[in-house]
Amino acid sequence: MSDDAPPITADRPDSPFHTTGTDHVTVWGSNEADTLAFYRDLLGMPLVLRQPNLDDPSQTHLFFDTGDGRIITFFVSDERESNPQPQRSGVGGVHHLSFGVDPERFGEVMAALDDDGRGYNVFDRGIFHSLYTRDNNGLVIELATDKYEIPDDRRGEVLATAQRIREDEGADYAGEEHLAAALEELDLPAEPHDLPDASSGVGGVE
Repeated sequence: MSDDAPPITADRPDSPFHTTGTDHVTVWGSNEADTLAFYRDLLGMPLVLRQPNLDDPSQTHLFFDTGDGRIITFFVSDERESNPQPQRSGVGGVHHLSFGVDPERFGEVMAALDDDGRGYNVFDRGIFHSLYTRDNNGLVIELATDKYEIPDDRRGEVLATAQRIREDEGADYAGEEHLAAALEELDLPAEPHDLPDASSGVGGVE
């Protein structure tokens, strides 16, 4: 690591203020029916609020609970058709959205996508397992699951510790062994979940 690289730490930076978490992410959607079909009916996110877009009342604003009270919202209009073609965007664009899934139900997730006729790829990302698919508008959706149980309130600490361990070992990226070592160092359980074998997929997702 170069001397001018930013420090990796779970400690709060010396900044004017600190955020308290992710409130919501808003996406330009197509129409309401297709958005509900993917996010509510396939991914299982409850629709918790529906109202006009306050900046443009000709559109509808849909609010979905992603599973832990954190929200994703969509601006939709019945005049817009879905476009499943892969999205292409540059700096400032969204590469993908990632949502967590229960590791014990990872196989059911794949089966549900198969039943829906939706393509996907599964990768072993070292510290977690990822499944990539696309929504009704071609946006890359990642469904990620932890290889080990990580307490939400210590996630940053665990990842920062795994980063230090992998740097000390000179590894190119954080792997399962670094995560397990971090959990052990922090006196947290390190029992792996039973997940399917998969390639690393390094360089494979656009």
